[in-house]
Amino acid sequence: MKVFVLGGAGRIIREAALDLVKHGYFEKITIADYNESEARKVAEWLNSPNVDYCFCDVNDKKTTINKMKEYDIVMDGTTISLNDRTTECIANAGCHGINLNGFGEEYKYDNIFKEKGKVMVPGFGMTPGTTNMMAIYAANQMDKIYSIRVSHGAYRPIAFSASIAETTTYEYNPELPGRIVYENGEFIQVPPFARPRDIQLPEPYETHPQYIIPHSETFTLAQYYKARNKDIGLIEVRGTWPQQNMRLVKALYEYGFMRNEKVEINGTEFGIMDAIGNYLINSEQGKNTELYGYALHVEVIGEKDGKQTEHVLYHTHPASDGSVKEWEGLRAYTRNVGIPVGCAVRLIAEGKFKGSGTLIPEEVFQPEDIFTELKKSNILIHEEEKILI
Repeated sequence: MKVFVLGGAGRIIREAALDLVKHGYFEKITIADYNESEARKVAEWLNSPNVDYCFCDVNDKKTTINKMKEYDIVMDGTTISLNDRTTECIANAGCHGINLNGFGEEYKYDNIFKEKGKVMVPGFGMTPGTTNMMAIYAANQMDKIYSIRVSHGAYRPIAFSASIAETTTYEYNPELPGRIVYENGEFIQVPPFARPRDIQLPEPYETHPQYIIPHSETFTLAQYYKARNKDIGLIEVRGTWPQQNMRLVKALYEYGFMRNEKVEINGTEFGIMDAIGNYLINSEQGKNTELYGYALHVEVIGEKDGKQTEHVLYHTHPASDGSVKEWEGLRAYTRNVGIPVGCAVRLIAEGKFKGSGTLIPEEVFQPEDIFTELKKSNILIHEEEKILI
């Protein structure tokens, strides 16, 4: 099996590549990036005879497709704005594909993947991805499902990379149509900072208010259970970042900056959030935070054996304080996001997946398989169940 790691110089996807080197056997892993010098550095860092690197510009579709044709799986770590182009290339190259974002453009290429007998899985990191697996693991144990609430805390600097800065602007854009909840059989649009709910995360992340965010789990979980003729009263997805990040984003939203309207200074026109994002990317405040890591929390309430039951899953990982090698500082965040996609690639390589075409994660993998793979990197899923009535 050969894997093409697209955007492979990125801080997150390189951790997925490291996971492939550590826990799988692949004939070839190629770190492909527009920044060839950084791709070379990542390949050297991975320190494996099966790893090499190459230049790749996804705007040159023909060349990109020809490069991909040599490979079995493309692991796509590029930004949200590139996922349409990258998925088109993966489909036409005849490879299996998987990416970190999963914001919808991938489904346009479903027929091509089906024709070639390949699978494309949009959105498989910590969230979306691992959270999807946690949700169906708990919900599938219920006879009736009343509610699914997915929550996460992503503890990282607000703009340690361009793609992370882009995510910040994207998720809190007030005009974004995908910020929805699923309630009583309908998708309902909500504004930024809607439906605050205190979520208790494991130590050291504590309890903080979380708000509805535009994530694919709302759509995919509704789709998954609709196909199985199971009614769900409520699906909500919430998230939080470090509290100083949340205070900044809320202030920017309240003052209208998140609309990214054009402003002109000395004859130069630019989007105001583009300017703020550029500042953050180049500032110490934008590149640092006090606490690093990730925390998932999934709560499913339903009926089991005639009793109203609450099933909670959460996850833990090694501390970011330097006590565990390779989990220091920012890597406690980037490893959490990157390793799940590496786990999913290993399962595809081993044939432990279902279907062809562009498919939601819930249809492709068994939760227990993902949990087992995550455990190899000391990312642990915990569960608690209690009877409510």
